[in-house]
Formats: sequence, C-alpha cells, structure tokens
Amino acid sequence: MTTENIESRDYFTDQSVLLDPNQYFKNIFSQGPVYRIPGRDYLMVTGFDECVAVVRNTDDFSSIFSFSPYGAGTPLPFEPKGDDISEQLEAFRQPTDLLVTQDGQLHAANRSILAKLFTPTRLRDNEIFMTDYARGLAADVVGKGECEFIQDVALPFGTNVISDLLGVPMEDRQLFMDVISASPPPGAVKSDDVRTQIPHFEFMLEFFTSYIKDRRANPRPDVLHELATARYPDGSIPDLMEIAKLAMFLFVGGRGSSAKFLATCLMFVAEDPGIQQKLRVNRELIPTFIEEVLRLQGTTKATFRLARRKTKIGDVDIPAGTKVVLLLGAANRDPRRWENPDEFQMGRPKIREHLAFGRGAHTCAGAPLARTEARVVINQFLDHCSDISLNEAAHGKTGNRDLQFEPSYIVRGLSSLHLVLTP
Repeated sequence: MTTENIESRDYFTDQSVLLDPNQYFKNIFSQGPVYRIPGRDYLMVTGFDECVAVVRNTDDFSSIFSFSPYGAGTPLPFEPKGDDISEQLEAFRQPTDLLVTQDGQLHAANRSILAKLFTPTRLRDNEIFMTDYARGLAADVVGKGECEFIQDVALPFGTNVISDLLGVPMEDRQLFMDVISASPPPGAVKSDDVRTQIPHFEFMLEFFTSYIKDRRANPRPDVLHELATARYPDGSIPDLMEIAKLAMFLFVGGRGSSAKFLATCLMFVAEDPGIQQKLRVNRELIPTFIEEVLRLQGTTKATFRLARRKTKIGDVDIPAGTKVVLLLGAANRDPRRWENPDEFQMGRPKIREHLAFGRGAHTCAGAPLARTEARVVINQFLDHCSDISLNEAAHGKTGNRDLQFEPSYIVRGLSSLHLVLTP
C-alpha cells in the first residue's frame, strides 16, 4: 500500500478499518514501526519494542488522554509550549480523571490500593462463585441448543462476577447493565458528540459514591469496604470521590472487557474444531490458548500517550506535545517479535509477553481476573457440550463467515456471537 492510500484511510473514522483493522496495521507497519501519516498531527506506533518502550516511559509520556478523544484524532485543547509541557498538562487535568488517565504519584498511590485486591487467595475464593454461576449459565443455554453468547452468557457472567467480587447490590446490577448497553463503547464513532461516549460513568459514579459512603459508616466483608477504608502508602486517607471513581472503573472494566474477551475465546473454540478437540482432551492447554487469543484479538486495539517532554521513540525525535497512538493490536502481530504472527499457535515461546493487557505502570489491574474468568467459562462449556459451533444462519458457512465487530478505535469486540451447542 502506498503512503497516499494510507493517508486516505482515517483510523478513527473509517468503518472498514474499525471493523477489520489488521490489514491496515500491516500497511502502517510497512512504513516503519513509528510513522507519522502525512497530513496527521499524531504518530502511530506499530512496533512491539517501540510500544513497550513508550508504555514503560512514564517520565516522558503522559496517559492523560489515553481514554479521551483528545488523545487521538482531534486537536489538543491547548497549544503545547516548550520542550516540557508538564505544567500545562497538570493545569488541564480534570477532577473526574479515571485511573487509566492518571500519572505520577496519584496513579502510583491508587495502583497500590488495587494491588491488595486481586490477590491469588481472593481470586481462588471468587472462583467458586464463578464456577457455580458459569455452570448454571452453560446448562441453561445448552439445554436450548443455541445461544447468542454475548447477551445470554458473557455480559451476565462478567457483570455478576465483578459485582460479587466488589459487593455491588443485586438490585443495581441489571440497571447498570441496561445503562451501559444503551451507551456506545469507548472509541465509538457513531456520535458527533464525544461526550456521549461515556455517559454511564457520570450516572454510575453517584451509585459508587453512595456505596463508599455506606461502607465507611457500615463495614461489610467485601471489596467495596476494603476500598472505602484503604489508605495510601504514606498513611493518608484517599478522597471519597477518588475511591468511588476507582471502584466504578473496576466495575465497568471488569464487566465489559471480560465479556468481550469471553466471546472472542468462544469464537475461536467454535470456529476451529481442531483447537476445540485439543482443549477438550487436554484442559491444561486452556491457559496457553487464552494467551494466544489475547495476542491475536485482545480487547484493546489502541491506547494513547502525549509526550510531556521532548524525547525519542527508537530513533524518531518526539517534540513535547506530540500525540502518540499505540496500536497494541499491531504490536502483537509484529513479525520482528512473533514468528508467523497472523497464525494461531498454542505454545508460543514467551507468549505472556504480549501487550493485550499493556505493560508497565498501566498494566491492566484486572488481568488475573480476566484470565480466570475465561478459563472457568471455557471449561464449563466444554464440560456441557460435545460440540460448539457457529450458527451458520447468523454467521455464514466456513470460509465465508460474517462476524461483526464493534466500530471502535479503542475496543476490539464482537457485536454478537451466535452458537450452536450440542449436549
């Protein structure tokens, strides 16, 4: 593909790219692992080593716009001045900033709280609930012989697992599911008003603020109580709003990302009878299967950084104020790092080094939970089904599949997954 053709395709608005980005990623990579598309005011990073270097370099790169359209294809809301714009960034920072957009001491302090939550002991205890719940969901849909996996299994499972872990009241869970389902995913391009991308955050923050207030007054044996009574490493008590944002972000991320990833895992299981049989015969292969799915189809296609200081990515000079698009989906297929990168291969060496969960200070805090959920659900569906296949009426026949993904420049997730389930 020529640079003229690349220039004509806008990653942030081109529907064909959003629905199937992998060829576009290859074309960008062919121009170099760090590339500025002519006419654009941002850099695109597709190289594995280059992406790793940026996400680890929190001194020179800020995450302030990593969950915002300002960090992508729209102009910055201020004019960068000088070789160090750190003060400008902090002046612009909003009190509603979420964990994923925080930098420095505040981010480190909040991550220190999370580090105490997703412990192996807690995940083992929560796995009992996961297994029982997944068993019931699998039995129900297998009894019907088919399902739309996302609505019937993945979303209820993801919602109730994180709710059970946190301590979200049962009566609020369906309300949250309805509100989130009615909102476009992060990075959606259907709306002209960027504020509509995360409206459920403001709605849900009121609930989580009330939960934290209640736990501080009325202790209970759940994660919300631990968050409500947590202290930062220096002994200080976090602001109420800061903890409420943290709890809400855990809920939204744990619910949505996990559900999308579960659907992707079942898509691979259903599409390839050979893989399905290997997993059925040897369940110990499931963890390596999960990692390869994460590499090929992780739920985060891209994240964003802003150069706070003049720096470099590889041998490319980066002025302060440069917007950087880290195409994690491309880095996970970098042929310099992965042999035959577009092929599904269980047992790849060092497979857990993929970037599906990021790297460094902003590594996904819920990664251990997501892996456990996927392992539990896959096991239960293999237990209950002698065969799992794609519904040809919905998705077409082998070799001519119609699998629709959400049109988002951040999220990689199926819109639907119709399965045929043989008891």
